Amino acid sequence: MGRCGARATGGRGGQKRGLQTIFAGEVAAEIEAFVGAGAVDDGDFEALETDVRRTAMRLAARAVEQRFNADISDHAGPTTPCACGESARYAGRRAKGFESVLGTLRLERAYYHCEACGRGVCPRDRSLGLEGSSLSPAVTRMVGQVAAMVSFAEGSELLGELAGVAVDPKQVERTAERLGREITHDEASVVETAPASAPTMYLGMDGTGVPMRRSELAGRTGKQPDGSAKTREVKLVTVWSAEGRDPQGLPVRDPGSVSYSAAIESAATLDTDKELSPFAQRVEREARRRGFDHATRRVVLGDGAPWIWNLAEELFPGAIQIVDLYHAKGHLWDVAKAVYGAGTDLAEQWAKQRRDELDEGKIDAVLDALRAHAPTHEEARRCLGYVVHNQDRMRYPELRAHGLCVSSGVVEAGCKVAIGTRLKRAGMRWTVAGANAIIALRCSKLSDRFDDFWRRRSPATRDATRRAS
Repeated sequence: MGRCGARATGGRGGQKRGLQTIFAGEVAAEIEAFVGAGAVDDGDFEALETDVRRTAMRLAARAVEQRFNADISDHAGPTTPCACGESARYAGRRAKGFESVLGTLRLERAYYHCEACGRGVCPRDRSLGLEGSSLSPAVTRMVGQVAAMVSFAEGSELLGELAGVAVDPKQVERTAERLGREITHDEASVVETAPASAPTMYLGMDGTGVPMRRSELAGRTGKQPDGSAKTREVKLVTVWSAEGRDPQGLPVRDPGSVSYSAAIESAATLDTDKELSPFAQRVEREARRRGFDHATRRVVLGDGAPWIWNLAEELFPGAIQIVDLYHAKGHLWDVAKAVYGAGTDLAEQWAKQRRDELDEGKIDAVLDALRAHAPTHEEARRCLGYVVHNQDRMRYPELRAHGLCVSSGVVEAGCKVAIGTRLKRAGMRWTVAGANAIIALRCSKLSDRFDDFWRRRSPATRDATRRAS
């Protein structure tokens, strides 16, 4: 199929000159009504800007619409292949309205109908990236950008206020979730292995609950008083480097080095399973993308949950494992409150002494103090088991001496930034499919991968890839 307008204007350059001539003439005539003598003195420059912009966009939309509709090169003959494998027959030209950055465009396209499956086919829709949508590619991209950052209603408002594009909240939701599903597929199928970006690479894993609709919680146990659940757990993997140092000489996350990947999915792999669990595969992909396996030093950070270390052992044998120092201190503070009471001086003194011992590497002293209270307090027994199981991951003075991070603050921040800020706002309730789509969209945006995805998504790139294969 030829480019739109190529026959009428003698090629792309002619098309551009033709549009410029038509557009410039009409804009000049209509804008003259707004910008006449005394316009500067009226004082309402905002109204002037808005009116001129609206007029320019309307005229541009009209020019584009006329040019596209004058080109009938998308007529491919009496039949064209249908996705079902049969042939669709030409049934005339059909018009459809599309929302573009210029406003609404009513475009006429060659329409083919397949008797075998009953579907209609418009070849031009696919070539222009309009297939299955009433939004232009540029508006679809805008929707993806705003929906990754704010609620669907806020996204709709921003599109109207800042871009003058009318997309209702429900359409923002549908479009964003469709893009999220595409990104999910793209994330799983396109893994471009990269070299390590720094000598020491960190990989962290964590989980955080997301509020779900009741239909997604049937039969699931949770932390509510009646044993029911209100959330499902999103599991997150993040990779970063920290070659910089703060004034105290402690490692600092390198700007722009953090990437995220997450979903509501299982991390458990049984011995009888032929494949890794879905989340384990996600972690493996992210590690390959970031060159984690090629780093001189590989560090896995976590809060001490057994599933984290099971994955670390399975995927990254030989990597340094570190329990987040602040999580460990938090467990000790929980024991102090249980034994001496929250807010008491004795609780503060006991917790401070244990935290100092942890900082100084005196694990045996911490264990002795916990054993003293384990017979009478469940919190002390749980913490004792936690420290015993993770004591080799708590060699904090040694780890710091080697210039390593001992805090998973980047992972904790990731749970808030990548998940909580967007999906855990008041009144939000998600389906698993909807949550995973928006999580994929948001992680792509925050990890600076959305542009790469969008390039691969374009019809031109897909066609080039198909021809190359």
